[in-house]
Amino acid sequence: MSVATTGPAGRESLALARMDPEEQTAAARAAWLSRNAVDCLPEGGLERKLALGRPLRVKLGIDPTAPDIHLGFTVVLQKLREFQDLGHTVVLIVGDYTARVGDPSGRSTTRPVLEPAEIDANAKTFQEQALKVLDSNSDRLEVRFNSEWLDMSMAEIFALLRTTTVAQLLERDDFAKRFAAREPISVLELLYPLMQGRDSVAIEADVELGGTDQKFNLLLGRDIQRAYGQPEQVILTMPLLVGTDGERKMSKSFDNYIGVTEPPSEMYGKTMSIPDHALASWYELLLGSEPPPELGPRDSKRALARAIVERFHGTGAAAEAEEAFDRLHLRHELPDEIPEVQWSSGNGSLVHLPVLLSRAFGISTSEARRNLAGGGVRVDGEPVANGSLDVDAAELDGKVLQLGKRRFARVRVVQG
Repeated sequence: MSVATTGPAGRESLALARMDPEEQTAAARAAWLSRNAVDCLPEGGLERKLALGRPLRVKLGIDPTAPDIHLGFTVVLQKLREFQDLGHTVVLIVGDYTARVGDPSGRSTTRPVLEPAEIDANAKTFQEQALKVLDSNSDRLEVRFNSEWLDMSMAEIFALLRTTTVAQLLERDDFAKRFAAREPISVLELLYPLMQGRDSVAIEADVELGGTDQKFNLLLGRDIQRAYGQPEQVILTMPLLVGTDGERKMSKSFDNYIGVTEPPSEMYGKTMSIPDHALASWYELLLGSEPPPELGPRDSKRALARAIVERFHGTGAAAEAEEAFDRLHLRHELPDEIPEVQWSSGNGSLVHLPVLLSRAFGISTSEARRNLAGGGVRVDGEPVANGSLDVDAAELDGKVLQLGKRRFARVRVVQG
């Protein structure tokens, strides 16, 4: 199992591993950096870049379409940290402009449009979370917003559009499928890969990283750099981490993700929920190792959950999260601390459960109704009868309301 290592200036590194930057040839460094990548193109390109003998500019762009960075993002962030630890400069691009379009990669429909205020709010938390993996205390990190250069004049837009043909764009698998099925493709979506390539021109990228679903965009960035008279970037694609459902890539859209700032107990519990067949992939991509051969699936998950919580919250938090999990799921005890939710008696003798659940757990009333219909709500450990939306206030007072497996609130009926 991998552990955090110490960088050249004594800083802790969250890369999966570390090599001595002073004793390796360009060929050895290229082989090491690409060891767990899916693609490293063109062949021999990374070695040639490293042989230049200067710090490379290594690019990653992520659109702040959601406030959370999840564990899937850390697969690429860990690779960026390896470049940092070898003395290269990571250029982290916050896609505040590309987020207004929405990356169509892997999508069968046009993404919904986000409000600028929502994008800006997400961008603020995005940086803080990414720096849980990257080294922020060095000159090897630049954080840039692509609104710096994508707020272009029409003349600049025309110049960008001339670099690429419609035929090139329709070679992309997701576009090709939608075109063949006569499904809508907006002109704005077709512009997205060009905007991403323009990012590479603006920051003069030597290397660009992304998931395997980004391969087309990354390769197109090479074409666009060439059209602008720049040396072409090398691309590295990393495997996609499957989500907690064990079926689809980790994504907030699929609600199968673990955010890097989630509470330790949530992080631990969600990790324990992954199916057994996902264990090997999670170990490889998140810890750089294989599941311990002496452990069965359950204990391997426990070791994985501890390691993930420890990475983002520390050793003490990992031990507490494991104890909390055991208390709930092995010993079937309640948490030591349970927040309270109040219901005013002035609202009548009946408690409307969707409203109470919304107030207690910060969910919408429609989501509360879905949980009630699916049997996901309990009172003092007993499932709420399917279809029950209103309960006598006296029957709820002082009792523990439970949503799912890990969320609890004690109900207090107050005079009012």
